[in-house]
Amino acid sequence: MKKVRHVLGISGGKDSAALAIYMRDHYPDLDIEYYTADTGKELDATYKLIENLEVYLGKKIIRLAAYNNSHLSPFDHKLKTLGGYLPSPQRRWCTKSLKLDMFEQFVGNDPVISYVGIRGDEDREGYISTKTNIQSIFPFRKNIWSEDVLIKFFNYDPALLPVASDNEKFLRILNSPISDRFIQSQKLNQLLNIDIIAFNQLVFSFLQTTAYPLAQSSHFPLLDNKDNLKIEDIFELLNHSGVGVPEYYNKIEFEVNGKKGTYCRSRSGCYFCFFQQKIEWVWLYEQHPDLFFKAMEYEKDDEHTWNQKEKLAELMRPERIIQIKEEYLARQERKNISSSDYLVDIITDAEEDAGCAACFI
Repeated sequence: MKKVRHVLGISGGKDSAALAIYMRDHYPDLDIEYYTADTGKELDATYKLIENLEVYLGKKIIRLAAYNNSHLSPFDHKLKTLGGYLPSPQRRWCTKSLKLDMFEQFVGNDPVISYVGIRGDEDREGYISTKTNIQSIFPFRKNIWSEDVLIKFFNYDPALLPVASDNEKFLRILNSPISDRFIQSQKLNQLLNIDIIAFNQLVFSFLQTTAYPLAQSSHFPLLDNKDNLKIEDIFELLNHSGVGVPEYYNKIEFEVNGKKGTYCRSRSGCYFCFFQQKIEWVWLYEQHPDLFFKAMEYEKDDEHTWNQKEKLAELMRPERIIQIKEEYLARQERKNISSSDYLVDIITDAEEDAGCAACFI
């Protein structure tokens, strides 16, 4: 039987960096392998963050790089093989070829616990491998288990599991079947609100009957974890540790037509990431013009652009920058007034805030 490996990916973003700090501080006995997948197109602040983390963790962060025998960067090598076809939300070849494929090669067929930095104030799952030897755990959430595990658990007969709780309400909810009127998320939240540890122990007992990596472990320290970390906790972890917050998260003031606002980069990833908001492209143009013009060089024609509706040469026009800033301020004001239920606001925010979980956790 192979030894279970514990791994944690560093994307260069705040959440994965904070998770590395958190795991080192709270679970020092876990032999965690830290890794990062380098596209060769990250911001300098990303590489600085990794260096700072290595000092704090006291161990090297393994660099994964695709096509490492090429004289080109991993991104440029793959781009050349595709004839200059840039990645897009519809075809995220950069994520697959340069990050996910490298991760799955890194772990191979070993049983692996992968720690993921999705926070307790986020409603998403992130990347879940389809390989049965890789199991994701979410230490920042009240619910540390992935959706695939929960679905199987709630379809398992609870009578076959040892229940470490004598709370009548907990037992009643546990034995209540899921239905249209009592969906899985309701059952999960009610059980967690009553007794997180008892629920975790139940899931762990269930996992012993499966082929998941944790079936090979007789103990798992995170079963006692009751933490539920939010965005402010992440910044506190980074600052308190001395690792620091990547400079691209620092808000910079701007003024347009008498109105003041701030902008920054909202995520890690390549400096030319196609998931960037328009205001982030403006940030790149004004704060790192050299990188903006390098991104422009990749746009060969109308079919090879970072933004499907607009080339960077058009986006950088002074009147267009003013328009983007005004639209951004209006959207921020709308968010501050209320959480809008109007479809137009939901669609606009969803389009602007979309991202790739593999790169931006």
